[in-house]
Amino acid sequence: MNILQNISLKKYNTFGIDVSARFFVEVTSLLQLQKVLELKSYPKKFVLSGGSNILLTKDVDALVIYINLKGKTVLNQTEAKVLLKVMAGENWHELVLWCLEKDYGGLENLSLIPGNTGTAPIQNIGAYGVELKDVFESCTAMEIASGELVVFDKEQCRFGYRDSIFKQKAKGKYIITSVNFWLTKKNHPITTNYGAIEEELRNQDIVYPTIQDVSNAVIAIRQSKLPDPAQIGNSGSFFKNPIVSKKTFEKLKKEFPDAPSYSISKEQIKVPAGWLIEKCDFKGRRIGDAGVHEKQALVLVNHGNASGVEILDLAQSIQKRVRETFKIDLQPEVNIIR
Repeated sequence: MNILQNISLKKYNTFGIDVSARFFVEVTSLLQLQKVLELKSYPKKFVLSGGSNILLTKDVDALVIYINLKGKTVLNQTEAKVLLKVMAGENWHELVLWCLEKDYGGLENLSLIPGNTGTAPIQNIGAYGVELKDVFESCTAMEIASGELVVFDKEQCRFGYRDSIFKQKAKGKYIITSVNFWLTKKNHPITTNYGAIEEELRNQDIVYPTIQDVSNAVIAIRQSKLPDPAQIGNSGSFFKNPIVSKKTFEKLKKEFPDAPSYSISKEQIKVPAGWLIEKCDFKGRRIGDAGVHEKQALVLVNHGNASGVEILDLAQSIQKRVRETFKIDLQPEVNIIR
């Protein structure tokens, strides 16, 4: 176990924010992780995985534990389904591609989402009509206080829209070490009725899409409007799409007839945050190196050397303008470290 000092975290977060970790250690096994958590000489610890859903606004005065647990294992399978165990450090999109090679269905709509597998349940990641909870069986997490492994089933995770127990009651108490998924091996359910998937498939003259076709369509759509973190720093969608009451949306629709929406229930409506931000003239705006992406207003970007504070200031300006214009509060999807 090699503990380093004063390490830049720029390459460990997809925003590319250049802050330093006072201490840094990479763990590649459960035993290593347990030993690191037992270190009394480093009372303050900070867990970091894919770095795709955080905004670092200052140096981290703690021992940063970089989770790099690898491995994929088939735990059980039937003729129709397979139970797959994936370690937390596995890159999410590489996992999706690996599953497609095996003809395992269920993750294709979640293609090209940045980050690692271990952080996926925290956020209950979702895209194009599918959420992680739809294929989730359980996850194993290490309790930080004791080093003991605990299994959380789907009910215990309390999944919500971009939410879970790990962002609520269990926040800061556990480190997810692996995730189990039930995936299909044949007769794959195909979800194409959300967003622009059907249009993209028509453009490709595909009438009866496979899971690979769906993945290709999702990748094409995302690449057409979302920036690659390797090219320009970003953390994907910065804000959640707000969910409002039907009554609130009816008021909004009277003033803004072009307001798009997705029905959640009889009484709840989801309004695209990107539309709200664009209506407030923030799309493509740049303040120094902090900016709003020119093709997707929901994505905040680092054009080079923006600080986390500058990105946060821009985010708060957006929240203020949206609140004043629409009487709607935007909540960050990104975990902001202050």
